[in-house]
Amino acid sequence: MVQRQLPRPAELLELMQFKKPELNGRTRRLESALTVYDLRAIAKRRTPKAAFDYTDGAAEGELSLARARQAFEDIEFHPGVLRPAPELDTSVEILGGPSALPFGIAPTGFTRLMQTEGEVAGASAAGAAGIPFTLSTLGTTSIEGVRAANPDGRNWFQLYVMRDREISYALAQRAAASGFDTLLFTVDTPVAGARLRDKRNGFSIPPQLTLGTIVNAIPRPWWWFDFLTTPKLEFASLSSTGGTVGELLDAAMDPTISYDDLAVIRDLWPGKIVVKGVQTVEDSVRLIDVGVDGIVLSNHGGRQLDRAPVPFHLLPKVVKEVGKDATVMIDTGIMNGADIVASIALGAKFTLIGRAYLYGLMAGGRQGVDRTIAILRSEIERTMKLLGVATLAELEPRHVTQLQRLIPVGSPAVPARTPRTTKTAAKTSPRASAANGSRAANPAPPDIEVTGG
Repeated sequence: MVQRQLPRPAELLELMQFKKPELNGRTRRLESALTVYDLRAIAKRRTPKAAFDYTDGAAEGELSLARARQAFEDIEFHPGVLRPAPELDTSVEILGGPSALPFGIAPTGFTRLMQTEGEVAGASAAGAAGIPFTLSTLGTTSIEGVRAANPDGRNWFQLYVMRDREISYALAQRAAASGFDTLLFTVDTPVAGARLRDKRNGFSIPPQLTLGTIVNAIPRPWWWFDFLTTPKLEFASLSSTGGTVGELLDAAMDPTISYDDLAVIRDLWPGKIVVKGVQTVEDSVRLIDVGVDGIVLSNHGGRQLDRAPVPFHLLPKVVKEVGKDATVMIDTGIMNGADIVASIALGAKFTLIGRAYLYGLMAGGRQGVDRTIAILRSEIERTMKLLGVATLAELEPRHVTQLQRLIPVGSPAVPARTPRTTKTAAKTSPRASAANGSRAANPAPPDIEVTGG
């Protein structure tokens, strides 16, 4: 027989507590976002279609972007048990300096179009979080403006080698003078990719007002208010060079760039130089051999060559060839802190986020970028604890298996290459060898190829 009694208020208060209402609308909607995909949904509601699609879209059929995101979902983690990790250290040394987290903010163009705070929000949020911020050549805040927004943090500069080389040289010199410590020399844009969403939306700067544009803007008056009551939208670092937006974009795409240009910029730039947009093992090897400080495996977020290699799939092969100590970074498709943890486990020294940051920006300006960083941080920390590791250095290939849907057929063979024995080489540990051996004894399902780990 169940004993009944009248509810006791004191006991009820122990079991049920009402959440204090949040009166600030921006804070309330950002707190409701538990994932980067939640931020994306908020961003889509609050941003006109042309601006949102410019961020969200990719080239042609958008297969490269879809495959990159799928690659991160198609992984299997292998946690260790009875390995206490009560205190985590998510910090990393990258390119001669610290980062509190194993990711930084990638360079993005037209950023103030997405939300008027633009690069100022990204740079200040990155500085507060202790991670690097990268300004694009096609950024809408000047080099000096980013430095003012992030005076004590790490600022990186992404460089397009323009047809008028003197423009690029001057930009590099300005970034160096403003204390930017790393330059990302971008090599995957000999011509612009075919971004079909932008063509269908009539995307341009300034936006082309059509009946459809106006109808789409009616429920988003706050975006238009910000756009019309803030300084003119322009490529801030290029504003003194003259030319229309279209002319500057055309000048930024140059199919003639070569290793000679890399050598010139290397001599000109006093800090670290990283080549961004590397998509083959052979190019990775050659670039490390010529002495760059690092490479970013990237297909430009799927915005250039559709059906390009998936950087996350390429990562283990590159690390195997260039050595575990070489600075290999990765971007494209990262939407979860677990994606970052998996990348570090397979040999990446660092990662860069682009769309994830912009979704936060569109969802809530600086607060939204803070929210993106907080979400990724919590996902990284939780994943590390569940894997049984306390530091990023403990992450190894044994922690991750890539379950690859796209199995190459008749792909060209990569020439055999002697593993590095220089400072960029790393010996295979008995622990890693044992892990690889045990992996081989555990085959994948017949319809899925297992790679990495």
